[in-house]
Amino acid sequence: MRRLLYLVPVLVFGAVGIGLAVGLTRDPTTLPSALIDRSVPAFELPGLEGGDGLSSDDLKGRVVLVNVFASWCVPCRVEHPVLMRLAADGVPIFGINYKDPPDQAKAWIAEMGDPFEKIGADRSGRVGIEWGVYGVPETFVIDAEGRIRYRFVGPIQARDLDRTLRPMLAELSR
Repeated sequence: MRRLLYLVPVLVFGAVGIGLAVGLTRDPTTLPSALIDRSVPAFELPGLEGGDGLSSDDLKGRVVLVNVFASWCVPCRVEHPVLMRLAADGVPIFGINYKDPPDQAKAWIAEMGDPFEKIGADRSGRVGIEWGVYGVPETFVIDAEGRIRYRFVGPIQARDLDRTLRPMLAELSR
């Protein structure tokens, strides 16, 4: 019996070591989403002070990106030139302005440029919760049937375009 007591710390140490080894092999930027391959949650958002709003119906019929952003989000500023480049290349991008006063969001768009076909104002954050948004920025790839096919967490950088987004957009557009 006494020998078994000596084995307990060794077994616990081994279990912790295996757990850490497995955890270190995973990509920390990949957050799972229960919505992958499911239809976009039904929503209807007002626009930014007089602009057209955004609804789930707007996201059907072609492959599109949905970018969740806010004027107070520093990483959104880093990502914005990449979104402008994508829009210039003809990629349809829709915006969900997350927990942001519309006047501040409009000023931010006026300063940074507008890559979005439409922007919906999610002042309460309710739509973001339904999409499973952890924070901003987050970008979703939506297929022509209106299903979420990919979720990108954090600011999109130029390297992410060639590694992930452009190949995925090309594949889904076929």
